[in-house]
Amino acid sequence: MGERLSGGNVAIALLGNTLATGAGLVVLITMFGPLSGAHFNPAVTLAMAVRRAIKPRTAAAYIAAQVVGAVAGVWLAHAMFAEPILQVSAKLRDGPAQALSEFVATFGLLATIFGVHRFKAEFVPVAVGLYITAAYWFTASTSFANPAVTIARSLSDTFAGIAPHSAPAFIVAQLAGALCATLLFGWLLKEDPPS
Repeated sequence: MGERLSGGNVAIALLGNTLATGAGLVVLITMFGPLSGAHFNPAVTLAMAVRRAIKPRTAAAYIAAQVVGAVAGVWLAHAMFAEPILQVSAKLRDGPAQALSEFVATFGLLATIFGVHRFKAEFVPVAVGLYITAAYWFTASTSFANPAVTIARSLSDTFAGIAPHSAPAFIVAQLAGALCATLLFGWLLKEDPPS
């Protein structure tokens, strides 16, 4: 919709995508957090598994569901906007700056989740929505920060797409960012045992 209504103005299209994503995340995390921990992102799920907050088998099931759900979401969006359902993106997002941006985006997302959850858990949905809204604009990659989303967006030849050739570097950077945030914030937010 942002692309259709922007009249060719890429900044307006990006703003439309940004606001819809950030607002949607607040609602979805608030709604699904109490049910499943709001696991929409394989990088977050893997971080929780590394922290032993969820079991490996549960993490694997979540990741499979996340990828299937993301692809189904892209196909649903195509159907709603009368686009061909099956597409492959031609939008190249290559280079070290793009990969670094995804590292930063995902590192920051995990930092937001860990830090806010530790000090004000009820604010996590809003914090994540605000972080992703901001990260759309402060990263060169527009902050995918989610391997499932990266895979799904490779199946959409739209403004938001990513060429399949570009996706592996994004996914590696996202997982590296998540791992680094998990290690750093595991140390930084470590609670001292009671004396």
